[in-house]
Amino acid sequence: MIHSTAIVDSSASLAGDVEVGPYSIIGAGVEIDSGCRIAPHVVIRGPIKIGKNNQIFQFSSLGEVPQDLKYKGEDTQVIIGDDNIIRESVTINRGTAEGEGVTVVGDHNLLMAYTHVAHDCHIGHHTVFANSSSLAGHVRVGDYAVLGGFTLVHQFTEIGEHSFSGMGSAINRDVPPYMTVAGNYAMAYGINKTGLKRRGFSQSTIRALHKAYRVMIKSHLPREEATSQLKDLIEDHPEVERFVSFILSSTRGVVR
Repeated sequence: MIHSTAIVDSSASLAGDVEVGPYSIIGAGVEIDSGCRIAPHVVIRGPIKIGKNNQIFQFSSLGEVPQDLKYKGEDTQVIIGDDNIIRESVTINRGTAEGEGVTVVGDHNLLMAYTHVAHDCHIGHHTVFANSSSLAGHVRVGDYAVLGGFTLVHQFTEIGEHSFSGMGSAINRDVPPYMTVAGNYAMAYGINKTGLKRRGFSQSTIRALHKAYRVMIKSHLPREEATSQLKDLIEDHPEVERFVSFILSSTRGVVR
């Protein structure tokens, strides 16, 4: 299952059915669980833990040292979950000591070609990163978020679950859950209605989120007054409660 031209460090731990293609390099401290397929010309450096059934395509670089001048060789790592598709030339860097020391990618994510995940980022589950999306350091991306091609995300920014960014977006503030943003710099364009419908959200919930969006994002009311207007919706819809609490807890400010 390991091509004769591949180089696998003696300290690496690979499950018996892991495939490693020609000219790939698996370094020290790498752990790869069962069902994974490593294409040709992939470089994986440890410490890194890769879960089950991941497909890693050619020219990807996983576990390389962070692109941070403050990094001085500290023992940091990458953790990747199960069932991810990591396409051509994706780069995922290790964490830093000043961060949490770890970069995390969850389960069932699609990282298209040339995606970059910088140090200390945390990606949830079922996300889609279209081609050339890039996360600066310390970014958090919630479950089911979709980043359009060439989306750029500023460091320490949080992208809420079920949100969507348009092609070429430059995101420098937090993106609340369930919302659509686009532009350079990104602006709010409403609730991600299409995505929510596809994922089975009820019309009642989508309408409630749309009202919450108008009150919290479009109206520019003081936070206390806006929250008061949404009291009933917050009580009836946990999604609205999540939307409002995200905005209230944001330290960077949210896209408007």
